[in-house]
Amino acid sequence: MFKKLRIALVHDYLVQYGGAERVLECFCELFPKAPIYTLVYNPEVFSDVFRDRDIRTSFLQKIPFTKSEHHFFPYLMPLAVEQFDLSYYDLVISDTSSFAKGVITQPKTLHLSYCHTPMRYAWDDCHKYTREFDYPAFVKKFIPFGMNYIRIWDRVASNRVDHFMANSNLVKKRIEKYYKRRAKVIYPPVFTDNFKFRKDRDKDQKGYYLMVGRLVSYKKFDLGVKVFNRLGLPLKIVGGGSLLKKLKAMSKENIEFLGPLESSGERLREVYANCKALVYPQEEDFGLVPLEAMAVGKPVIAYRAGGVLETVIDNRTGIFFEKQNAGHLIKAIRKFQNKEFDSSFIQRHAKKFGKQRFKEEVVDFVEHKLRQSLLD
Repeated sequence: MFKKLRIALVHDYLVQYGGAERVLECFCELFPKAPIYTLVYNPEVFSDVFRDRDIRTSFLQKIPFTKSEHHFFPYLMPLAVEQFDLSYYDLVISDTSSFAKGVITQPKTLHLSYCHTPMRYAWDDCHKYTREFDYPAFVKKFIPFGMNYIRIWDRVASNRVDHFMANSNLVKKRIEKYYKRRAKVIYPPVFTDNFKFRKDRDKDQKGYYLMVGRLVSYKKFDLGVKVFNRLGLPLKIVGGGSLLKKLKAMSKENIEFLGPLESSGERLREVYANCKALVYPQEEDFGLVPLEAMAVGKPVIAYRAGGVLETVIDNRTGIFFEKQNAGHLIKAIRKFQNKEFDSSFIQRHAKKFGKQRFKEEVVDFVEHKLRQSLLD
Protein backbone atom coordinates (compact mmCIF):
# COMPACT_ATOMS: atom_id res chain seq x y z
CA MET A 1 0.00 0.00 0.00
CA PHE A 2 2.90 2.36 0.70
CA LYS A 3 5.01 1.67 -2.44
CA LYS A 4 3.37 4.30 -4.63
CA LEU A 5 3.06 6.93 -1.93
CA ARG A 6 5.45 9.85 -1.61
CA ILE A 7 6.28 9.82 2.09
CA ALA A 8 8.30 12.17 4.31
CA LEU A 9 9.35 11.84 7.95
CA VAL A 10 9.71 14.89 10.21
CA HIS A 11 11.65 14.84 13.48
CA ASP A 12 12.25 17.65 15.99
CA TYR A 13 16.06 17.53 16.04
CA LEU A 14 18.71 14.84 15.69
CA VAL A 15 21.23 15.83 18.33
CA GLN A 16 21.04 12.89 20.76
CA TYR A 17 19.97 9.26 20.64
CA GLY A 18 17.01 8.51 22.89
CA GLY A 19 13.49 7.13 22.83
CA ALA A 20 12.24 9.48 20.10
CA GLU A 21 15.14 8.48 17.87
CA ARG A 22 14.30 4.80 18.34
CA VAL A 23 10.80 5.57 17.09
CA LEU A 24 12.30 7.36 14.10
CA GLU A 25 14.56 4.36 13.47
CA CYS A 26 11.49 2.12 13.21
CA PHE A 27 9.77 4.60 10.91
CA CYS A 28 12.87 4.48 8.70
CA GLU A 29 12.61 0.69 8.51
CA LEU A 30 8.93 0.91 7.61
CA PHE A 31 9.46 3.67 5.03
CA PRO A 32 13.01 3.13 3.71
CA LYS A 33 12.87 5.74 0.93
CA ALA A 34 11.34 8.56 2.98
CA PRO A 35 13.60 11.58 3.58
CA ILE A 36 13.93 12.93 7.12
CA TYR A 37 13.24 16.62 7.72
CA THR A 38 14.71 17.88 10.99
CA LEU A 39 15.57 21.26 12.48
CA VAL A 40 19.16 20.38 13.42
CA TYR A 41 21.31 17.31 12.76
CA ASN A 42 24.55 16.35 14.49
CA PRO A 43 25.95 13.36 12.53
CA GLU A 44 28.74 12.79 15.06
CA VAL A 45 26.19 11.60 17.64
CA PHE A 46 24.71 8.79 15.56
CA SER A 47 27.63 6.93 13.91
CA ASP A 48 25.86 4.26 11.80
CA VAL A 49 22.30 5.23 12.68
CA PHE A 50 20.69 7.27 9.87
CA ARG A 51 24.04 7.37 8.01
CA ASP A 52 22.52 6.43 4.64
CA ARG A 53 19.33 8.46 5.03
CA ASP A 54 18.41 11.58 3.09
CA ILE A 55 18.39 14.11 5.96
CA ARG A 56 17.22 17.66 5.24
CA THR A 57 17.81 20.35 7.85
CA SER A 58 16.50 23.87 8.46
CA PHE A 59 18.37 27.17 8.41
CA LEU A 60 19.17 26.56 12.11
CA GLN A 61 21.80 24.04 10.99
CA LYS A 62 24.03 26.95 9.89
CA ILE A 63 23.76 28.89 13.16
CA PRO A 64 26.69 28.35 15.56
CA PHE A 65 26.05 26.16 18.63
CA THR A 66 22.61 24.87 17.53
CA LYS A 67 23.89 21.29 17.29
CA SER A 68 25.13 21.31 20.88
CA GLU A 69 22.83 23.91 22.50
CA HIS A 70 19.59 23.64 20.55
CA HIS A 71 17.48 24.39 23.65
CA PHE A 72 18.66 28.00 23.51
CA PHE A 73 16.80 28.60 20.22
CA PRO A 74 13.11 27.75 20.86
CA TYR A 75 11.78 31.04 19.51
CA LEU A 76 13.36 30.41 16.08
CA MET A 77 12.07 26.85 15.76
CA PRO A 78 8.45 27.63 14.75
CA LEU A 79 9.73 29.73 11.85
CA ALA A 80 12.28 27.08 10.89
CA VAL A 81 9.85 24.16 10.84
CA GLU A 82 7.27 26.10 8.83
CA GLN A 83 9.80 26.70 6.06
CA PHE A 84 10.07 23.04 5.13
CA ASP A 85 8.45 22.53 1.72
CA LEU A 86 6.42 19.32 1.96
CA SER A 87 4.07 20.05 -0.96
CA TYR A 88 5.43 17.05 -2.92
CA TYR A 89 4.30 14.39 -0.43
CA ASP A 90 1.14 12.30 -0.08
CA LEU A 91 1.91 11.22 3.50
CA VAL A 92 3.86 13.05 6.21
CA ILE A 93 4.64 11.38 9.56
CA SER A 94 6.01 13.61 12.29
CA ASP A 95 7.78 12.20 15.34
CA THR A 96 7.65 14.91 17.97
CA SER A 97 7.63 16.24 21.48
CA SER A 98 7.88 19.86 20.37
CA PHE A 99 8.02 21.46 16.91
CA ALA A 100 7.86 18.82 14.16
CA LYS A 101 4.07 18.62 14.16
CA GLY A 102 4.00 22.29 13.07
CA VAL A 103 5.02 21.59 9.48
CA ILE A 104 2.67 23.02 6.87
CA THR A 105 1.27 20.47 4.43
CA GLN A 106 -1.00 20.59 1.40
CA PRO A 107 -4.74 19.81 1.72
CA LYS A 108 -4.14 16.58 -0.24
CA THR A 109 -1.41 15.44 2.18
CA LEU A 110 -2.23 13.20 5.11
CA HIS A 111 -0.27 14.29 8.21
CA LEU A 112 0.00 11.73 11.01
CA SER A 113 1.91 12.64 14.17
CA TYR A 114 3.50 10.35 16.74
CA CYS A 115 3.44 12.53 19.86
CA HIS A 116 5.79 11.76 22.73
CA THR A 117 4.12 14.59 24.67
CA PRO A 118 2.64 18.02 24.07
CA MET A 119 5.51 20.47 24.52
CA ARG A 120 6.10 20.01 28.26
CA TYR A 121 8.02 23.21 28.93
CA ALA A 122 5.17 25.19 27.33
CA TRP A 123 2.29 23.48 29.10
CA ASP A 124 2.01 21.42 32.28
CA ASP A 125 5.65 21.66 33.39
CA CYS A 126 6.54 25.16 32.21
CA HIS A 127 7.34 26.57 35.68
CA LYS A 128 9.23 23.45 36.76
CA TYR A 129 11.28 23.35 33.57
CA THR A 130 12.17 27.02 33.86
CA ARG A 131 13.49 26.40 37.39
CA GLU A 132 15.35 23.18 36.68
CA PHE A 133 16.72 23.52 33.15
CA ASP A 134 20.32 24.57 32.63
CA TYR A 135 19.70 28.15 31.54
CA PRO A 136 21.68 31.03 33.08
CA ALA A 137 19.75 33.00 35.71
CA PHE A 138 19.41 36.09 33.53
CA VAL A 139 17.93 33.99 30.69
CA LYS A 140 15.33 32.42 33.02
CA LYS A 141 13.92 35.90 33.77
CA PHE A 142 12.94 36.36 30.12
CA ILE A 143 11.52 32.87 29.49
CA PRO A 144 7.94 33.57 30.74
CA PHE A 145 7.58 36.42 28.24
CA GLY A 146 8.19 34.07 25.33
CA MET A 147 6.22 31.10 26.60
CA ASN A 148 2.89 32.68 25.78
CA TYR A 149 3.95 32.94 22.14
CA ILE A 150 5.18 29.32 22.16
CA ARG A 151 1.91 28.05 23.70
CA ILE A 152 -0.22 29.88 21.13
CA TRP A 153 1.93 28.60 18.28
CA ASP A 154 1.90 25.06 19.65
CA ARG A 155 -1.89 25.03 19.94
CA VAL A 156 -2.25 26.29 16.36
CA ALA A 157 0.35 23.79 15.14
CA SER A 158 -1.61 20.88 16.66
CA ASN A 159 -4.46 21.69 14.27
CA ARG A 160 -2.17 20.97 11.31
CA VAL A 161 -2.10 17.28 12.26
CA ASP A 162 -4.81 15.09 10.76
CA HIS A 163 -4.48 12.27 13.30
CA PHE A 164 -2.38 11.75 16.43
CA MET A 165 -0.66 8.71 17.88
CA ALA A 166 0.34 8.96 21.56
CA ASN A 167 3.14 7.06 23.26
CA SER A 168 1.10 6.40 26.43
CA ASN A 169 -2.31 6.94 27.99
CA LEU A 170 -0.80 9.77 30.01
CA VAL A 171 0.21 11.57 26.82
CA LYS A 172 -3.19 10.80 25.27
CA LYS A 173 -4.82 12.69 28.15
CA ARG A 174 -2.42 15.61 27.69
CA ILE A 175 -3.26 15.77 23.98
CA GLU A 176 -6.96 15.85 24.83
CA LYS A 177 -6.44 18.58 27.44
CA TYR A 178 -4.09 20.94 25.61
CA TYR A 179 -4.91 20.27 21.95
CA LYS A 180 -8.55 19.16 22.25
CA ARG A 181 -7.71 16.24 19.97
CA ARG A 182 -8.11 12.49 20.19
CA ALA A 183 -5.16 10.12 19.88
CA LYS A 184 -4.47 6.42 19.40
CA VAL A 185 -2.09 4.99 22.00
CA ILE A 186 0.81 3.05 20.47
CA TYR A 187 3.53 2.30 22.99
CA PRO A 188 7.03 3.10 21.69
CA PRO A 189 9.40 0.30 20.67
CA VAL A 190 11.59 -1.28 23.30
CA PHE A 191 14.48 -3.10 21.64
CA THR A 192 14.04 -6.10 23.93
CA ASP A 193 16.10 -8.37 21.66
CA ASN A 194 19.13 -6.27 22.60
CA PHE A 195 18.62 -7.20 26.27
CA LYS A 196 18.05 -10.93 26.23
CA PHE A 197 17.43 -12.67 29.53
CA ARG A 198 19.59 -15.63 30.55
CA LYS A 199 18.25 -17.59 33.47
CA ASP A 200 21.67 -18.47 34.86
CA ARG A 201 22.61 -14.78 35.03
CA ASP A 202 20.98 -14.40 38.45
CA LYS A 203 23.65 -16.65 39.96
CA ASP A 204 26.39 -14.29 38.78
CA GLN A 205 24.81 -10.94 39.57
CA LYS A 206 27.08 -8.54 41.44
CA GLY A 207 24.56 -7.19 43.90
CA TYR A 208 24.57 -3.52 42.90
CA TYR A 209 21.66 -1.21 42.18
CA LEU A 210 21.52 0.70 38.90
CA MET A 211 20.40 4.06 37.53
CA VAL A 212 20.47 4.83 33.78
CA GLY A 213 19.78 8.04 31.88
CA ARG A 214 20.84 11.59 31.10
CA LEU A 215 22.19 13.37 34.16
CA VAL A 216 19.75 16.28 34.20
CA SER A 217 17.70 17.75 37.04
CA TYR A 218 14.25 16.28 36.48
CA LYS A 219 15.56 12.70 36.37
CA LYS A 220 16.40 12.96 40.09
CA PHE A 221 19.79 11.26 40.08
CA ASP A 222 20.65 13.49 43.04
CA LEU A 223 17.93 11.72 45.05
CA GLY A 224 19.46 8.35 44.22
CA VAL A 225 22.91 9.57 45.25
CA LYS A 226 21.63 10.95 48.58
CA VAL A 227 19.81 7.72 49.40
CA PHE A 228 22.70 5.40 48.55
CA ASN A 229 25.12 7.66 50.42
CA ARG A 230 22.97 7.02 53.48
CA LEU A 231 22.42 3.30 52.90
CA GLY A 232 25.99 2.52 51.87
CA LEU A 233 24.74 0.04 49.26
CA PRO A 234 26.55 -0.22 45.91
CA LEU A 235 25.06 1.91 43.12
CA LYS A 236 26.22 2.20 39.50
CA ILE A 237 25.12 5.15 37.38
CA VAL A 238 25.13 5.02 33.57
CA GLY A 239 24.87 8.25 31.62
CA GLY A 240 26.35 11.65 30.98
CA GLY A 241 25.04 15.17 31.29
CA SER A 242 25.34 18.58 32.82
CA LEU A 243 25.10 17.32 36.43
CA LEU A 244 27.91 14.75 36.20
CA LYS A 245 30.52 16.83 38.03
CA LYS A 246 28.07 17.86 40.77
CA LEU A 247 26.84 14.30 41.33
CA LYS A 248 30.36 12.91 41.50
CA ALA A 249 31.31 15.54 44.06
CA MET A 250 28.45 14.56 46.37
CA SER A 251 28.89 10.77 46.02
CA LYS A 252 30.61 8.40 48.42
CA GLU A 253 32.84 5.49 47.44
CA ASN A 254 29.95 3.03 47.10
CA ILE A 255 28.65 4.94 44.04
CA GLU A 256 30.34 4.37 40.68
CA PHE A 257 29.82 6.44 37.50
CA LEU A 258 30.22 4.43 34.29
CA GLY A 259 29.63 7.30 31.87
CA PRO A 260 27.47 7.05 28.73
CA LEU A 261 27.19 3.55 27.26
CA GLU A 262 25.97 2.70 23.77
CA SER A 263 22.27 1.88 24.01
CA SER A 264 22.59 -1.37 22.06
CA GLY A 265 26.11 -2.24 23.18
CA GLU A 266 27.34 -5.31 25.01
CA ARG A 267 28.65 -3.29 27.96
CA LEU A 268 25.20 -1.85 28.77
CA ARG A 269 23.62 -5.28 28.43
CA GLU A 270 26.09 -6.65 30.96
CA VAL A 271 25.45 -3.78 33.38
CA TYR A 272 21.70 -4.43 33.27
CA ALA A 273 22.15 -8.21 33.53
CA ASN A 274 24.36 -8.01 36.63
CA CYS A 275 22.33 -5.55 38.71
CA LYS A 276 19.91 -6.34 41.52
CA ALA A 277 17.32 -3.75 40.45
CA LEU A 278 16.89 -0.52 38.52
CA VAL A 279 16.20 2.60 40.60
CA TYR A 280 13.95 5.01 38.72
CA PRO A 281 12.94 8.09 40.75
CA GLN A 282 11.83 10.37 37.89
CA GLU A 283 8.52 10.97 36.13
CA GLU A 284 8.58 10.28 32.39
CA ASP A 285 5.88 10.28 29.73
CA PHE A 286 6.68 6.64 28.97
CA GLY A 287 10.20 5.57 29.94
CA LEU A 288 12.21 2.98 28.01
CA VAL A 289 14.85 2.33 30.65
CA PRO A 290 12.57 0.37 33.05
CA LEU A 291 11.57 -1.93 30.19
CA GLU A 292 15.20 -2.48 29.22
CA ALA A 293 15.88 -3.60 32.78
CA MET A 294 12.81 -5.80 32.80
CA ALA A 295 13.87 -7.33 29.46
CA VAL A 296 16.74 -9.03 31.30
CA GLY A 297 14.44 -10.02 34.15
CA LYS A 298 15.39 -7.25 36.57
CA PRO A 299 12.77 -5.53 38.77
CA VAL A 300 12.31 -1.76 38.97
CA ILE A 301 12.07 0.47 42.05
CA ALA A 302 10.10 3.40 40.61
CA TYR A 303 8.36 6.60 41.59
CA ARG A 304 4.63 6.03 41.18
CA ALA A 305 3.95 8.54 38.38
CA GLY A 306 4.02 8.85 34.62
CA GLY A 307 4.65 6.07 32.13
CA VAL A 308 5.78 3.42 34.64
CA LEU A 309 2.15 3.13 35.74
CA GLU A 310 1.56 1.52 32.33
CA THR A 311 4.68 -0.65 32.21
CA VAL A 312 5.55 -1.74 35.77
CA ILE A 313 3.28 -4.13 37.70
CA ASP A 314 3.52 -3.35 41.41
CA ASN A 315 4.97 -6.26 43.41
CA ARG A 316 5.31 -8.38 40.25
CA THR A 317 7.82 -6.56 38.04
CA GLY A 318 8.82 -3.87 40.53
CA ILE A 319 7.98 -1.74 43.56
CA PHE A 320 6.57 1.77 43.61
CA PHE A 321 7.26 4.58 46.06
CA GLU A 322 4.86 7.48 46.54
CA LYS A 323 6.95 10.64 46.92
CA GLN A 324 10.22 11.84 45.43
CA ASN A 325 12.10 12.05 48.70
CA ALA A 326 14.75 10.02 50.51
CA GLY A 327 12.41 8.52 53.11
CA HIS A 328 10.03 7.00 50.58
CA LEU A 329 12.80 5.69 48.34
CA ILE A 330 14.63 4.10 51.29
CA LYS A 331 11.40 2.44 52.39
CA ALA A 332 10.92 1.00 48.90
CA ILE A 333 14.50 -0.32 48.76
CA ARG A 334 14.08 -2.06 52.10
CA LYS A 335 10.79 -3.55 50.94
CA PHE A 336 12.56 -4.78 47.79
CA GLN A 337 15.26 -6.45 49.88
CA ASN A 338 12.61 -8.59 51.58
CA LYS A 339 10.85 -9.70 48.40
CA GLU A 340 11.54 -12.26 45.70
CA PHE A 341 10.73 -11.64 42.04
CA ASP A 342 10.16 -14.07 39.19
CA SER A 343 12.75 -13.00 36.61
CA SER A 344 11.14 -15.09 33.85
CA PHE A 345 7.76 -13.39 34.40
CA ILE A 346 9.39 -9.96 34.36
CA GLN A 347 11.13 -10.72 31.07
CA ARG A 348 7.95 -12.06 29.44
CA HIS A 349 6.12 -8.91 30.50
CA ALA A 350 8.76 -6.66 28.89
CA LYS A 351 8.50 -8.59 25.61
CA LYS A 352 4.96 -7.24 25.15
CA PHE A 353 6.49 -3.84 24.41
CA GLY A 354 8.88 -5.02 21.69
CA LYS A 355 9.88 -3.44 18.40
CA GLN A 356 7.93 -5.74 16.07
CA ARG A 357 4.71 -5.06 17.99
CA PHE A 358 5.27 -1.32 17.53
CA LYS A 359 5.83 -1.60 13.79
CA GLU A 360 2.72 -3.74 13.29
CA GLU A 361 0.54 -1.29 15.22
CA VAL A 362 1.91 1.68 13.28
CA VAL A 363 1.28 -0.02 9.93
CA ASP A 364 -2.30 -0.84 10.96
CA PHE A 365 -2.88 2.76 12.05
CA VAL A 366 -1.39 4.29 8.89
CA GLU A 367 -3.29 1.94 6.58
CA HIS A 368 -6.55 2.65 8.39
CA LYS A 369 -6.10 6.43 8.15
CA LEU A 370 -5.10 6.22 4.49
CA ARG A 371 -8.23 4.23 3.65
CA GLN A 372 -10.28 6.67 5.68
CA SER A 373 -8.82 9.65 3.81
CA LEU A 374 -9.65 8.06 0.46
CA LEU A 375 -13.26 7.62 1.53
CA ASP A 376 -13.44 11.24 2.68
